Amino acid sequence: MVLALTACSEVATVPISAGTGPQPTLPPPQQRLIPTVHIAPAQGWPSGTTPLAAPGTHVVAFAGGLDHPRWMLVLPNGDVLVAETNAPPKPDDAKGIKGWVMGLVMKRAGAGVPSANRITLLRDTDGNGVADLRSVLLAGLNSPFGMALVGNNLYVANSDAVLRFPYVAGDTRITAPGIKVVDLPAGPINHHWTRNLIASPDGSKLYVTVGSNSNVAERGMAVEAERAAIWEVDIQRGTHRIFASGLRNPNGLAWEPASGALWTVVNERDELGSDLVPDYLTSVRDGGFYGWPYSYYGQHVDTRVKPQRPELVAQAIVPDYALGSHVAPLGLASSTGTTLPAKFANGMFIGQHGSWNRRPRSGYKVIFVPFENGKPAGSPIDVLTGFLSEEGNAYGRPVGVALDRQGALLVADDVGNVVWRVSAGQR
Repeated sequence: MVLALTACSEVATVPISAGTGPQPTLPPPQQRLIPTVHIAPAQGWPSGTTPLAAPGTHVVAFAGGLDHPRWMLVLPNGDVLVAETNAPPKPDDAKGIKGWVMGLVMKRAGAGVPSANRITLLRDTDGNGVADLRSVLLAGLNSPFGMALVGNNLYVANSDAVLRFPYVAGDTRITAPGIKVVDLPAGPINHHWTRNLIASPDGSKLYVTVGSNSNVAERGMAVEAERAAIWEVDIQRGTHRIFASGLRNPNGLAWEPASGALWTVVNERDELGSDLVPDYLTSVRDGGFYGWPYSYYGQHVDTRVKPQRPELVAQAIVPDYALGSHVAPLGLASSTGTTLPAKFANGMFIGQHGSWNRRPRSGYKVIFVPFENGKPAGSPIDVLTGFLSEEGNAYGRPVGVALDRQGALLVADDVGNVVWRVSAGQR
């Protein structure tokens, strides 16, 4: 069935570069009875191989043999926390032909494994760039993803709630039960389940990503309540408000040092063809609306959505920087403090998980977007590539990105089951 769908797919009419930058090319939508499906089957890394690092850098496996590593947090003492995780059970999400096909797609792409539901601590005790101590810090979680440390409290975003755990520097195991801070939208249909979080600079708030429960509200807006949004959570009170909305599936979060603004990367809608809609990197305005589901990239109306809300479309904010269609940006990290070459000194690192519905494929790499005066400036630079074989199989898929205490870049690879480390110099 999947092969039959692939054979019927349309092909992109513009290069991925045309859909990249502050003013992307937006060709007419291509709606088809059978949407494009073009999977990169998960293969894993052949023995002795690694991704290809940018000139002036080299890459090694910081840790291997992990179980679907998706997200990371680097602690002040240099320990690296890795969320080994996958989707929670979503019994109602697999119903019908579309649900069945999506289940096949995810399995073929390497996302069909059960969730390990744990956070693993990795420690490089001798400073050689490879973790030599590994411990399960937290177990028995529910599809954990984002993590943040505020004082002596470790906050973890499960797929259905934010929990707080006590933490003391140097801990390798936490056995205390988590205390719920706030419930998050979930349920038997939980279409975009990843919940990332980041703390405010003063530690009083958490900003939490909550993706939409559908592609373009085909299940109605009632099931989208408080979704496709970034929440602001008051840590002490456990209350929340919608900080920004109309963001189909926001994931990575980062503070931009020059402006102090919050930035995110967003996975945009599907089934409008290989050229639409560009995923994007954008600053996040308090109270801002970014179009989903009624429009994309500002006021480009999505005619599939009924009824429309022209008053909201008129308010839709144009994102700052397009990343290309279907590249699936997940990881985001400010480069502040990096020890990589000078061209990476000011900007954002982005982990692109890669397309399943574009011909030719897009993403499957880590890029860097340079900034000037708090805004993107210039074309993206490839940091880590080579995740696809010549046959189109996926050796790996980049997800979370983070800077370690030495300023090297860590990349979680959930198909290769590796955390890669990119540092300056060449081997």
